[in-house]
Amino acid sequence: MEQRLLGKTGRNVSVIGLGTWQLGADWGTVDAAEAQAILAASAEAGVTFFDTADVYGDGRSEQAIGAFLAANPDLDITVATKMGRRVEQRPENYTLENFRAWTDRSRRNLGVDQLDLVQLHCPPTAVYSNAEVYDALDTLVAEGAIRHYGVSVERVDEAMEALRHEGTATVQIILNAFRLKPLDELLPAAQAAGVGIITRVPLASGLLSGKYTPETTFAPDDHRNYNRSGSAFDVGETFSGVDFEEGLKAVAEFEQLVPDGVSTAQAALAWVAAQDGVSTVIPGARSVEQARANAEAASVGGIDATFDVGVHEIYDRYFRAAIHPRW
Repeated sequence: MEQRLLGKTGRNVSVIGLGTWQLGADWGTVDAAEAQAILAASAEAGVTFFDTADVYGDGRSEQAIGAFLAANPDLDITVATKMGRRVEQRPENYTLENFRAWTDRSRRNLGVDQLDLVQLHCPPTAVYSNAEVYDALDTLVAEGAIRHYGVSVERVDEAMEALRHEGTATVQIILNAFRLKPLDELLPAAQAAGVGIITRVPLASGLLSGKYTPETTFAPDDHRNYNRSGSAFDVGETFSGVDFEEGLKAVAEFEQLVPDGVSTAQAALAWVAAQDGVSTVIPGARSVEQARANAEAASVGGIDATFDVGVHEIYDRYFRAAIHPRW
């Protein structure tokens, strides 16, 4: 699989990575054996980048990855985790003391002495412009607890602020066919600054898989059920913030763009990967088959200029007015 430089980390990672939120919780249940099988299938398909967080299943996602790494010590896998959402979301909680506690816990969960990459996990907006926060992160690097740090953001303006700080190695942001704003300013700015872009929610929480209908239901513990109004966390994390029914209409048009022999999901992933400045795309997978199909998106063809124009036209008709100003 194609490998790309992950910003200031200096590491090369697979253009299709693996997001592992679903291995912890919030997408229905994935048992421990299936989680290991998904990680193994991804690695076998050439995936060398796993993204997780300390709050995914209260550490279960990190622990699953840790068990996999321990069982496969010869694999060259870069693991990015996140921190900051184990406490009330107030800027004053983003301190060196808390950072040390959170990274120590993640190191135990992952079974490593040093974390490859730690990202602030969509903190309050004021955190991104607080110099003391970056000083604390620099201290963790100097102490050897982490190799590099980055930020995970909800909004483009938060990402742009993070780019101003020299130590920021990566930015993680939602980018998909229904969320185009990062293309305007952020991706060119990140390229100029040498900062890697990790793109999450590339399938708009599964909408862009083309598998959903108006009758589709989700489990009570699936965020696509309980967070549609944004009552648990930013609504932009669920279906990229688009209305489910409107999203289905847009997907029907998106499917008309998809080349023969390519699945809707693979086309959506390949389009994100084709954007200048994207380092890696991190779809989730709840089965071995899905993990393999996602990885295959790295080599699909037919995602050309005509396809790109179609994506922009669909976005302009259905989503620009609601999505562009908000995120």
